[in-house]
Amino acid sequence: MSQDEPLYFVPLGGSGEIGMNLNLYGYGPEEDRTWIIVDCGVTFGDLTTPGVDIITPDPRFIEERRHQLAAIVLTHAHEDHMGAVAHLWRTLRCPIYATPFTAWLMRDRLAEHGLLGEAPLHEIGLNSRFEIGPFDLQMVTLTHSIPEPNGLIVRTPVGTVLHTGDWKIDPEPLIGASTDIATIEQIGQDGVLAMVCDSTNVFTEGESGSEAGVRENLTELVSRYDGKVAIAAFASNVARLETAVKAAEANGRRVCLVGRSMHRMTQAAKSVGLLADLQDFVDEEEAGYFPPDKILYLCTGSQGEPRAALSRIAEGNHRNVTLGEGDAVIFSSRIIPGNERGIFDLMNRLAGRGVKIITEKDMHIHVSGHPCRDELRQMYAWAKPKIAIPVHGELRHLKEHAEFAKSLQVPQSLAPHNGAVIAITPDGARIVDEAPSGRLHVDGNFLVSAEAESLKERKRLSFAGHVTVATVLAGGDRLGAVDVRAMGVPETDEFDLDDMLDALAEAAEEGFKRMGRKERQDEAAVEEAIRRAVRREASRIWGKKPHVEAIVLSA
Repeated sequence: MSQDEPLYFVPLGGSGEIGMNLNLYGYGPEEDRTWIIVDCGVTFGDLTTPGVDIITPDPRFIEERRHQLAAIVLTHAHEDHMGAVAHLWRTLRCPIYATPFTAWLMRDRLAEHGLLGEAPLHEIGLNSRFEIGPFDLQMVTLTHSIPEPNGLIVRTPVGTVLHTGDWKIDPEPLIGASTDIATIEQIGQDGVLAMVCDSTNVFTEGESGSEAGVRENLTELVSRYDGKVAIAAFASNVARLETAVKAAEANGRRVCLVGRSMHRMTQAAKSVGLLADLQDFVDEEEAGYFPPDKILYLCTGSQGEPRAALSRIAEGNHRNVTLGEGDAVIFSSRIIPGNERGIFDLMNRLAGRGVKIITEKDMHIHVSGHPCRDELRQMYAWAKPKIAIPVHGELRHLKEHAEFAKSLQVPQSLAPHNGAVIAITPDGARIVDEAPSGRLHVDGNFLVSAEAESLKERKRLSFAGHVTVATVLAGGDRLGAVDVRAMGVPETDEFDLDDMLDALAEAAEEGFKRMGRKERQDEAAVEEAIRRAVRREASRIWGKKPHVEAIVLSA
């Protein structure tokens, strides 16, 4: 293939948002182009997506080119980088490449979706180098808040790209190797055409900090309490889990894992030789028999997730674990933007039970897994890219990162958006086209567009309730009895719901009477007239416009 052919980079998720990363690299003439996906992650639903917990990128662009798609390559095992693979694989149907820890978790996900024997999963070693079509790929070890974080070196006839994935610089990561500086410096000397880089902490000066300092502080903090202690942390941060266990052991406590993700992550870690020198974990059923000062619970739910272990403990309905006066919960985590409401509600419920709350604001018990400005500065010094392409951030992060790269004398920087088709050549990078992009919502067993009418209806229902009006049309001349039922409509001492339902039934009849004789022969027209009349009356009485469904049957 000719060096004159550009290398194409297309982000379909993670550019303009934090999470839901999906990045495409394509090389070759259009009719014979080879594409690879680097990472394929999810984001999570919130109060604006009722009934939807998981959201994936919309893969339409690459789905239309599935015959050219050669592989999915995963940099690490965080859900925002690999959580969409099992949801989208039947659409994409290509081999998956991952290092051992990520591969273990990927198998687990594929098994949940009935894909374990169908989706080809290639387990590759750390620092491995392999070829997929025209791409010469190499994993490079970085540090992050999960085992086996990898950058990906993408060598092509056009030039070399360093795709960092998520990273930080931790000289004492406690688990796994430290950053492979030698390899990054070597490709920097050989020539890096572009670096596609994490932007999460671009506004934060200094460094993100080392896990080693967290271990020392958590150990001292646990020693202060005589009651039961629970530590809430991200289950994927295996180094933090080990830190919690070491802190417990140093204070004569045994550890009980609480929450499915904790068990899943520790199993994955042990499968690759991590957490090998720790005491066995105590089962939930046994933990209750330990004296309060001899047990430590390691819990999921640091972000206030309503179904997670810590929320059930705070509600007092966990089947095995209770916390109360004299006990402590240590949040060894940060508040992810958007989760504030759920987390503060969780903390208040715990405080209501007399539980002491400790967070990173009170003591240095958490460090970020993403690079701050000094670390970004160092990475650019090692890699020396000609082009900076910031990803993994909201628009403000990407623009700030692009300006920061310019201040470091990077010749060109380009802040992309989801759907930007970027042509990379030795002469620079530019947006040459737009790809369709967006979101798919995992709605039960279905993947549906974020613009689906069903989701819009659900939002409307969550704001103003639902009214159903049912009646029978007798020969087009008159209505039978009108039955009105409502959900989500308030009833107070001053407001009688039965009176409102009667008023809505009368409005339905008046709406019908205002119709012409010919219109009354059309069931659909009658339903629409009744629906409008009922909605207007509900708005007059209540001040809100509920979702109204009218059902008219012919006698």
